[in-house]
Amino acid sequence: MSGGSMTSADPNTRRQLTVSERDLDVLSEELALWLATKVQADQPPKVTSITRPQAGGMSSTTLLFDAEWSEHGQAAGGSFVARLAPEDSSFPVFENYDLATQYAVIAGVAENTEVPVPELCWLELDEKILGSPFIVMRRVNGRVPEDNPPYVFLGWLFEATPEQRYALTRKTVEVIARVHAIANPTAKFPMLHGEGSALRRHFQANKDWYDWGLARDGFRIPLLERTFDWLEQNWPEASEAEPEVLNWGDARPGNIIFDEFDPAAVLDWEMAALGPRELDVAWPILIHRFFQDIATRFDQPGLPDFFKRSDVEKLYEEFSGHAPRDMDWFLIYAALRHGIVMGRIKRRMIHFGEDTDTADRDDYVMHRHLLEALLDGTYDWD
Repeated sequence: MSGGSMTSADPNTRRQLTVSERDLDVLSEELALWLATKVQADQPPKVTSITRPQAGGMSSTTLLFDAEWSEHGQAAGGSFVARLAPEDSSFPVFENYDLATQYAVIAGVAENTEVPVPELCWLELDEKILGSPFIVMRRVNGRVPEDNPPYVFLGWLFEATPEQRYALTRKTVEVIARVHAIANPTAKFPMLHGEGSALRRHFQANKDWYDWGLARDGFRIPLLERTFDWLEQNWPEASEAEPEVLNWGDARPGNIIFDEFDPAAVLDWEMAALGPRELDVAWPILIHRFFQDIATRFDQPGLPDFFKRSDVEKLYEEFSGHAPRDMDWFLIYAALRHGIVMGRIKRRMIHFGEDTDTADRDDYVMHRHLLEALLDGTYDWD
């Protein structure tokens, strides 16, 4: 989950957020030693240009690096990305961070679809190498609609034409529909399968996450608990009965590297799950409105024409043949899940001295007014 979306008093300013305390020079040396065990190099590989991008999320540490070596006299290497599971000292956003499952999901998407994903190189589960497990992938160049500061204030997407933004919306929804079109997902992704209803498992996992990340710590959030109750009382039995699909999980333009306005690499599969397709359809609509409402709060225009609910629902039906159903429920569920993310991130920022506590715990939900309006049935979408 890209967690860099906490917005400061000036929304155009990038927040400096604690991600990892690992020393880059040390990491560079450790990566080079590790690479020597993975490739048939004539001489020890060299790792250079290692950086930790500020635009990365907070759920894991991302490292960008170049590596070079030769094999039988032929030059080898390239530009790579390493994604590291968070160390315990980083006050992780998620209780469990399963890189092996992420690796398997990306491999399965690559094998079963034309969705562009980064080329996987290695999965390393030995924590002793870099301090925690990690994945190494080939780096894909391009541009991403940034969360920090949010794309609704400035940047290439903000400066694009409405037609270009609609094209990007269309391409993003097509990616989601292609992921959902994978046949027999329970057999292809058995690590995501379980007993009973996939939606019930998903819902319970989020209850457990809230309990671990906030409630058990003594940070109960009444608005989120009220939302759990509302969702239970209005359970979407028709959607639950639909065939399960593979959900990307953190489905949104901010997790796609674009070549101009075409997807070049689809990223961040840590929230992948089996379940109703509406999980993925609702999520990017909600996340964009989260950012758009921030822009409105700062008396800025934002991007009201972008990723509109009506456009997304229509496009999804066009690409998949499935008309999204129970979307009010799934949008409230998306707002709840994002509320848990934001609450945990606020706890994390307090832990690192980057924020202070509030008397009203509902303020841990940055989009509380959006969620309250959704629960009351008064939110104006388009």
